[in-house]
Amino acid sequence: MRFFWLVTFLFLVSATFVEAQQPAKVPRIGYLAGSATNPRIDAFRQGLRELGYVEGKNIVIEWRYTEGKLDRLPALAAELVRLKVDVIVTSGSVTTRRAKETTSTIPIVMTQDPDPVGNGFVASLARPGGNITGLSNLNRELSGKRLDLLKEVVPRLSRLAVLGTSTFPGNALNLKETELASGTLAMKLQYLDVLSPTDVETAFRGASKGRAEAVLALGGPVLNNQRTRIVELATKNRLPVMYSIREFVEDGGLTSYGVNQADLDRRAANYVDKILKGAKPADVEQPTKFEFIINLKAAKQIGLTIPPNVLARADKVIR
Repeated sequence: MRFFWLVTFLFLVSATFVEAQQPAKVPRIGYLAGSATNPRIDAFRQGLRELGYVEGKNIVIEWRYTEGKLDRLPALAAELVRLKVDVIVTSGSVTTRRAKETTSTIPIVMTQDPDPVGNGFVASLARPGGNITGLSNLNRELSGKRLDLLKEVVPRLSRLAVLGTSTFPGNALNLKETELASGTLAMKLQYLDVLSPTDVETAFRGASKGRAEAVLALGGPVLNNQRTRIVELATKNRLPVMYSIREFVEDGGLTSYGVNQADLDRRAANYVDKILKGAKPADVEQPTKFEFIINLKAAKQIGLTIPPNVLARADKVIR
C-alpha cells in the first residue's frame, strides 16, 4: 500500500512538472494593411513595446499587405482567419470591411476609420456591438478646418478642385462636409473622381481646365498609393494642395492638416492588449491629436509665399 501511494505521489509530481514546463501560448496578431513601408506600422509596434510585447518573443504578428492590389484582400483576410489569430488589426476602412466580411468571431481592431457608424462597422461609438472596436479618425469633420487653412495659405482662393474616390467608404460624407464648408468661404468646387491610378493625370488636367486655384485631396487608398505622382503633378501645374495626411507633405507636397495617425496606431495597441487579456470589444475612441504641416520647399517650387501668421501655427515646417 505504501508503495502504491509512493508511485501515485511521484506520478502527480511528474505530471505537475511536465505541465509547468509546457510553454505558454504565444498570442498571435493578424495585421491587414496596404503597404509594409507605412510609418504607422512603426507606431503600432512602439505601442506594443510600451505594453511589454516583443515581437518574436511573447507575441507573433502575421503581417499581410495588399501593396496597392486591393483584389488581394479577400485571400489575405481569409488566410488570417485560417491561421486562427487572436485578433485582427486593420489599417483603414477598406481592410476593416474585408475583415468584417470574413469573420464575425475574431475581434477586429480598427486603427482608424472616418465613419465607423456610417460604414456599418459598429452600432455606435460608445457601444459598438459585434466584434469590431478601435479608433475613428473622423476625417469628414476636419473638412472645414482644412478649407479655412487653405484659404489662409491662398488668401484669394475662390475656385477649388476636390480630388476624391467615390467608391471609398466615407468619401460621400467627406465631400458633403467640404461642400458645406465651402459655402461659407464663397468657394466654387469642382469634384474630380479618381477611381484608379490612371485617373490621376486626367484629374489634374480637369483641374487646370476648370481654372482651379488650389486642390483639396480627400484621401483614400487610391490617392494615398499615388502620392509621388500627385505631388509631381501639383508642382508641374503650380497648384497648392491641401492633403489629409502628412506623408504627402513629407514626399514633397505643400501642406496637410489632419489626425496624427501615428498616435492612433500607437493607441490601437492598447485595444489589442485588452483583447488578449480577455476583454470584449467595448467602444470606439476618437482622435485627440491633430497636426498642421507645411513644406516651404514645395511653396517655393510653385511660387507661393506662406503668410508668417500661418507658418507660426504649423506643428511642423519642412524647410
